[in-house]
Amino acid sequence: MDQRTSVEPGLGEPPAHGRGALGRLGGWLLPQQRRLALYAALTVFVLALTALAWNATTGGADPQPPASAGAGTAQPPTSDPGDLRGTPGSDTGGGEEADARRPSGESALVANPLYDTGRLSPLPCPAPDLDIHDPDSVETFLNAMADCLDDTWQRQFDRAGIPFHPPRRVFWREPGRSPCRDYPSAAGAFYCRADTGIYIGVEDVVRKWNEADDSVVYASLIAHEYGHHVQGESGLLEYYHERRGQEADREDQNSWTRKSELQANCFAGAFLGSVQVSYPLTDADRSAVLTDAEATADRENGPEEERTHGTAENSRYWLDQGLTGQSPGTCNTWATENTALLE
Repeated sequence: MDQRTSVEPGLGEPPAHGRGALGRLGGWLLPQQRRLALYAALTVFVLALTALAWNATTGGADPQPPASAGAGTAQPPTSDPGDLRGTPGSDTGGGEEADARRPSGESALVANPLYDTGRLSPLPCPAPDLDIHDPDSVETFLNAMADCLDDTWQRQFDRAGIPFHPPRRVFWREPGRSPCRDYPSAAGAFYCRADTGIYIGVEDVVRKWNEADDSVVYASLIAHEYGHHVQGESGLLEYYHERRGQEADREDQNSWTRKSELQANCFAGAFLGSVQVSYPLTDADRSAVLTDAEATADRENGPEEERTHGTAENSRYWLDQGLTGQSPGTCNTWATENTALLE
């Protein structure tokens, strides 16, 4: 079963939760409540007329501009599990001017300016201790990694001259719904491009990863999903979905999907390699994360419809490419001539 995935938009906005307005029983008001409601309505009407008359006399105050979330501004985390975090504004690209600066078409895939930005900056990323049996600890660790990823990729996009907006973070403990799918899902983690959100179950991933206690496995997981966000912000994901959607044959569709997933593996490796000064990887850590890449690959001799993440050998290869090269340019799966590396 695939544990990592980039998800197509599907479902609409999540429905509102709750029982509705207080004071309602079966949709009708009790007699005494009707009288109270009538008095309240008359009072509101009189106050409204008074305010209207005052406003006409004074000319009214200047209206306040509507509040909006600034690009790149993350909302402070809350303590409630499953809350949305790092919520971007409604215009994730910053408007028409930003869209004009974002690569598009085939060049976004094979000749993206991000590929020419060099090695990722070795920014400090001191990872907190991780207790996989404590959901709070897992969530704290994931948020710390996400903060590092935000800073790292923001700097890289600045070099490329491409607008960048951090993803939303949804670290769930209870069932919920994203614009792409309900969760929990078959995947313990996924990226939803409909709302640019990274969704991870803080308890689900521990179970699905067989209670692996090496923190680098979970760092690689979130860095992989973040890699799909990097693809989206760089303009790459849009053209990829367009081209993949034009393929009628499932085998051809999956060949596109594998390139995307293997590139996300490589982006994850590039990040992990870049922060080794403050988040060092021992030989055991490196072995663990490469073994994890193999374990989350396609099953050997699995059916064609499941061949979406690459062979174990190739999944490991592209993660190692990132760890060693530490540059987006080493992750250009779209221009790789050796097709055997994309199986």
